[in-house]
Amino acid sequence: MAEGLRAPLAPALHRLLRRAVLDHATAEHRRRFLPLVHVGVPGERETVFAVRLDEPTDHALRTDIVSAMVRRVRRPGPTAMVWLTRPGALEPQDVDLAWLAAARSAYGELALPLVMVVVNRHGWRDPRSGAECRWQRLRPRGGS
Repeated sequence: MAEGLRAPLAPALHRLLRRAVLDHATAEHRRRFLPLVHVGVPGERETVFAVRLDEPTDHALRTDIVSAMVRRVRRPGPTAMVWLTRPGALEPQDVDLAWLAAARSAYGELALPLVMVVVNRHGWRDPRSGAECRWQRLRPRGGS
């Protein structure tokens, strides 16, 4: 069976992914910024790691980082997801694939189901399945 998200998404997951995009769109206004790895539940609890190009990492270190982030935010309720916010289009980039490999390893070691998406100001994309959702003008909803 193929990995990743498939339509139709559960309404609760769709709301969480929309929240991740909305939070990023409202918080980050620069054209150039560091990619950020987020682990947690959008709008509730999360921990963030800045991906610095001048501090290279290897697969093992990225896996350890994701594992530590999951342990930091793990609580009863929805499983912590991974989202990578970065500039540019949603088409796959090397940084997406490097952190996807680490997230797969970390979640596999923790025996947790993995939800991982790449987020920009206009939408999200699952780097495994290619599933995505884009908005022209994303605005807060009542109760979001």
